[in-house]
Amino acid sequence: MPDTVPGSPPTRTTWSPPGMISPRPVTDLIWAHWRTRVLLSAIDLGVFAALSAGPLTADALRARLGVHPRPAADFFDALVALGLLERHADHYANAPASAEYLDPALPHTCIGPSLSAQCPGMADELTRLLRTGEALRRARDGRDFYAAVCADDRSVRAFQRDMTALSIGSARAIAEKFPWAGYRTLADIGCAEGALPAQILLAHPHLSATGFDLPAARTGFEQYTARLGLADRVTFTAGDFFHDDLPAADVLVFGHVLHNWPPEDRLRLLRRAHRALPEGGAVLIYETLIDDERRDNAIGLLLSLVMQLEVPGGSDYTGAECHRWLTAAGFTDPRTEHLDGPESMVVAVK
Repeated sequence: MPDTVPGSPPTRTTWSPPGMISPRPVTDLIWAHWRTRVLLSAIDLGVFAALSAGPLTADALRARLGVHPRPAADFFDALVALGLLERHADHYANAPASAEYLDPALPHTCIGPSLSAQCPGMADELTRLLRTGEALRRARDGRDFYAAVCADDRSVRAFQRDMTALSIGSARAIAEKFPWAGYRTLADIGCAEGALPAQILLAHPHLSATGFDLPAARTGFEQYTARLGLADRVTFTAGDFFHDDLPAADVLVFGHVLHNWPPEDRLRLLRRAHRALPEGGAVLIYETLIDDERRDNAIGLLLSLVMQLEVPGGSDYTGAECHRWLTAAGFTDPRTEHLDGPESMVVAVK
């Protein structure tokens, strides 16, 4: 039997061409429990009762509920995107179904003991974030998120598999939609186990790639890419993207990276990318972007709450915000394009 890392999937080298099969039926179910968590936290905090007498401004609603300023906008707008609240200018109101069935004062309310009993403790951590604004990791043990991830091989591999699950739909869409014919090399910054460069290289034989990540990611990256027959077209470079030089490449990719950090650090990373790229090179950022109107992409807003829960300073953002950071970093012609499900990419040129 070949050696495997604990938690590794069975060896399989077959793959579907980019764009043919979307993982969305699976990922939508994965996100379903976060929709439930947000609903339960809204009930715990008394959102629907607070709005039963009429609309309130964001500040008034936040003050009434005791919600911390940091997660408040994402929480309220997630309820809008889920169809539970309406937002008109700066005022929030119960959506018709919420006014009818989620007001605890009404005799036909859906809020009852059985709702919480079916999901005991499910919303506790999210409700604590909403009240304190404090990330779970810092509150629990004081360790940096990535120090915890890199504590042992099992946690590293589990994190890498999670990143592949989050990224695979986007990776296949990027392989299809980005104009790779005009480039020869790419570097995936924060590559995890290499799902993004693997899908691109499988679709574009003329390309080679570098994966850049913390040293603990090397084994998983090399095993994953070798399993797909790409060992001769990829290299792994260990480093810290805040302190070490980024790899030389025609295209630098940041996938689900910027949302780990506060805005000032996102700008730092994009400036480092601008310095590393050749003239005419491109930066490609893909995330579960929040739509610019903050009304439609519920999963982007839910993921922003997850990031605030897990990582001090983390949150998701809109395409318009990303365009501003790219322009400030020196890039030109930023554009946003939808990828798969709730995911989009932002591309800009040096």
